[in-house]
Amino acid sequence: MSSLEKVLTLPCGAEIPNRIAKAAMTEGLATANGLPTPELERLYGLWSDGGAGMLLSGNIQVDRDHLERPGNVIVDREPDTEMQTALASWAKAATRNGNHFWGQISHAGRQTQKIINPNPKAPSAVKVNLPGGQFGQPVALTISEIETIVARFGICAAALKQAGFTGVQVHAAHGYLLSEFLSPRSNQRTDKYGGSLANRARALLDCVAEVRAAVGAEFPVAVKLNSADFQKGGFGFEESLQVAQWLQEAGVDLIEISGGTYEQPKLLGIAGIEEEEPQSIPKPASSTEIREAYFVDFAVAMRAKVSVPLMVTGGFRQRAAMLQALDSGSADLIGLGRPMCVLTDAPDQVIKGLEVLPRYEDSLSLFPGWLSWLTKIKFFKALAGFSVQYWYFGQIDALGRSGKSDPALSVFSATKQTMKQANQLASALKDSS
Repeated sequence: MSSLEKVLTLPCGAEIPNRIAKAAMTEGLATANGLPTPELERLYGLWSDGGAGMLLSGNIQVDRDHLERPGNVIVDREPDTEMQTALASWAKAATRNGNHFWGQISHAGRQTQKIINPNPKAPSAVKVNLPGGQFGQPVALTISEIETIVARFGICAAALKQAGFTGVQVHAAHGYLLSEFLSPRSNQRTDKYGGSLANRARALLDCVAEVRAAVGAEFPVAVKLNSADFQKGGFGFEESLQVAQWLQEAGVDLIEISGGTYEQPKLLGIAGIEEEEPQSIPKPASSTEIREAYFVDFAVAMRAKVSVPLMVTGGFRQRAAMLQALDSGSADLIGLGRPMCVLTDAPDQVIKGLEVLPRYEDSLSLFPGWLSWLTKIKFFKALAGFSVQYWYFGQIDALGRSGKSDPALSVFSATKQTMKQANQLASALKDSS
């Protein structure tokens, strides 16, 4: 038996049957009102059959006015019968192969697009610094509003547990609301939620406590945490280490290490839009020489500070690198994302011996070679980076609607398709409000 096949026992006592997880990826397949659909069931049924020990959902939002994109599942209140039935059908399909299915609970904060909310709520009135005008001027949350959001995290977690999800993950990475609270760039408050790191981490820790109270001690509660924002004046690695220790004290069962925001999208594996902040991290041991994953180095350093299980996602393609990360103790769970948008059974293939998964993004580009000079312009650099992500959105959409991926889809067509669907869903959401 390889390390990939070993059971992972979490602090709460739950067991994940192997060491590969399907990472959270936005789906955009819910109704305009945030109801899970048969397309989501088809998608997650395929992924369940694919052999991962645990599947993470995309963003399940706790506020319909603050979506990461139109088509997010929304659980922002006690679910009615229709919602609870839809959630249960989704969970049943996503666990049909005996694997775990965890819901990723989130609030998009200032990274809510204008087509959803032109003035989203955020820790402070600091606008996303991206060209193109997709994001509006945010409004600072009141303390009462923060407390309402914290309560909604608990309401959502309880609903997911009741529906048959086997765990939840609190999203505190990638520049969404809880990540915004952690960063001094986006959190300029002077009350108990701003200033010191302890204050900036308060919203996250309050959400974790609320979720734990809602689901009980034996239900897995995870957190997705930025290792760093990779921006000058942002949330840094030393701060991340401290927050990880606080999360361990709070009783979380797993920390997934990620990094970046929309402004500096390390999470996408693409060059940043803003100037990058150099990060000082310890040099990994020789046993981790194969370091294709973006955040393994951070995991190595974090392992020295916490004993809570760590999940590392982003960039893994070689089976040898996955085994080395597990065997060295720098990761307890390997997250796979993009490969599973085309090869839904990538976990099963890797466990059975497939040495290298395809890196589709290496051959994807919005602009043909003779137009590559456009990426020197800030707007087109951002567009080119996110358009590759839209190609993966297109694969997820195809899997959900037809059960088959569409590798022949062009980046341009995928971008056009994603934007069209987003506008249609945003319009439908406004009409229903």
